[in-house]
Amino acid sequence: MSTLIAIPSTHPGGLEAPFGAHFGHCDLYTVIEVEDGSIKSIKTLPNVPHQQGGCLAPVQHLQQNGVQVLLAQGMGFRPLMGFNQVGIQVYYAGGAPTVGDAAQAFIEGKLQQFSTENTCGGGGGQ
Repeated sequence: MSTLIAIPSTHPGGLEAPFGAHFGHCDLYTVIEVEDGSIKSIKTLPNVPHQQGGCLAPVQHLQQNGVQVLLAQGMGFRPLMGFNQVGIQVYYAGGAPTVGDAAQAFIEGKLQQFSTENTCGGGGGQ
């Protein structure tokens, strides 16, 4: 069974791209398909403008593109609740300098899942 993971990225995306600091304002997402503990495919997905739907626009965008997991450096309560509602699991990958480093940490089970207790404050989002 495969898992689609979205990682906020700076242009041009891919494993060597720097990890995007703000998931809602990143240039794009690198979407990695992981199967049996290894990377099966890598593609990029353009981000949506943040003003269209506020911090919930990326939630809907990623959900519509089949993403099951998001790796993020920080997140507010409102978008986390949005991801929870659409079934996307969110993991904290704050120490990862590149998309590839974040993906590898996830594959190795080294990342913690976000909860409402460890969001970046009340409602604003990233």
